[in-house]
Amino acid sequence: MTAPRKGQDRSFAVDVQRFEKNIYHTSKGRIRQAVLAADLAALIASERPLRVLDIGAGLGQVNQLFAEAGHLVWHSDIAAEMVAQAKEQHSQAGLSAQYQYITAPLQDLPAQLVDQPPFDVVLCHAVLEWLEQPAAAISILSQLMVEGGWLSLMFYNRRAKEMANLIYGNFDYVKAGLQVKKKVRFSPQTPLYIEQVSDWTLRHRLQLVAHSGVRCIHDYLRDLEHQQRDDLIEMELRYRRQEPFRQLGRYQHFLLRKEIEGVSG
Repeated sequence: MTAPRKGQDRSFAVDVQRFEKNIYHTSKGRIRQAVLAADLAALIASERPLRVLDIGAGLGQVNQLFAEAGHLVWHSDIAAEMVAQAKEQHSQAGLSAQYQYITAPLQDLPAQLVDQPPFDVVLCHAVLEWLEQPAAAISILSQLMVEGGWLSLMFYNRRAKEMANLIYGNFDYVKAGLQVKKKVRFSPQTPLYIEQVSDWTLRHRLQLVAHSGVRCIHDYLRDLEHQQRDDLIEMELRYRRQEPFRQLGRYQHFLLRKEIEGVSG
């Protein structure tokens, strides 16, 4: 990951193997993949071939589910190393024909895709919390979607981070507004409130269809060995949409649909 300058969005531009190990090859990553796969199952199973844009796609584990089902995927990420590694992995899986690749930040995508029609599905997972202006990103996402299209939006939940630190007794950290001088490489520093993101999406005619918490249980287990239990994912899926457990998920997943102009409800 390149060290961002002040006022610059953060990106993961180097050390792809470490990123993959820390983000994907863990119990956290397996839960994340399972919840997203469950929430997106109906779209993945669509008999009509969909055009899918994945923003901040990383190594493409989620969008590969769409490619395997025969959909066309535009895989985009700000880090060239990530895009190159994803392209190699998709090639090894025999899926190259399903993909196009873009190396660009979210803010540049409207210009990069000016010759493309809007997309049926836009995926944007764990991106907002790295941006200097996350609210502005919602407008861009909406621009890239077809009327009646779908947005899969996952973001880092501020209240879950507060809760986890309260449980561990990190009261000074919570009192300081979750701010520390030393940044953690793969830990977002600007988690967002659920109602905050909900308000942003409503302003752009994006209607919430499904809402899940991601890691509602995992991060609160006192015995860390239980994070490797075979039935943990089953329990995460069971409680992901039940309150109050949903709001304690470290990440929140919104599945939203863009209103067709002139049609509401």
